[in-house]
Amino acid sequence: METAAPVAQAPTTGASTAKIASALLRYRVLAWVTGLWLLLLTGEMIAKYGFDVDTPSWIAVVHGWVYFVYLLVTADLAVKVRWPIGRTVGTLIAGTVPLLSFFVEHVNAKKVKDDFGL
Repeated sequence: METAAPVAQAPTTGASTAKIASALLRYRVLAWVTGLWLLLLTGEMIAKYGFDVDTPSWIAVVHGWVYFVYLLVTADLAVKVRWPIGRTVGTLIAGTVPLLSFFVEHVNAKKVKDDFGL
């Protein structure tokens, strides 16, 4: 007689589902905001160094602060859902590569939703 394959269980955490849901929402918002500011910064750098256009310097400053907050909310989510260090670091780095934060956010959000029934 064959036995059924074990069903994957959601990771056990001390955080409630509501706390995970709110951490996921913060992460998703910051991933998008960081990605958009990074695209703006990329365009600014192309204009500045590729076409010698005088661009505002505050774009880089805003992206830097937004990325810092992204690091904090990503670390918060990673702790709550107990991501392995590799996934956490990969997600943190995703905010530095244009367009990558959008893809990584989608994959991570789907996984967290599936794992925790959100």
